[in-house]
Amino acid sequence: MWLDASNGHDDHQLTLRILKVTEEAGEAATAWYGALGNNPRKGMTHTRHDVALELADVALAAFVAIKSLGFDPAATLRECSTKVIERLDPDQSHE
Repeated sequence: MWLDASNGHDDHQLTLRILKVTEEAGEAATAWYGALGNNPRKGMTHTRHDVALELADVALAAFVAIKSLGFDPAATLRECSTKVIERLDPDQSHE
């Protein structure tokens, strides 16, 4: 992976890639806060589209972290999605 060639692949780098997910989640939360205009000094600073883009950054950072751990992000997402679908509608997972 391009990131490994640039930054390496030791546990320190894996930690940074996992923590990047949290950083991106914080940016999504900040964007949502701004979309609601909750800071009276700043007012509305973001749109819902900005929030959606930040949430996409969270997903992409998670995919990079999953790949860095040696797993296929698409397969991991399918596995996780199956669990969620089973919780939401147990009958749905058997179709």
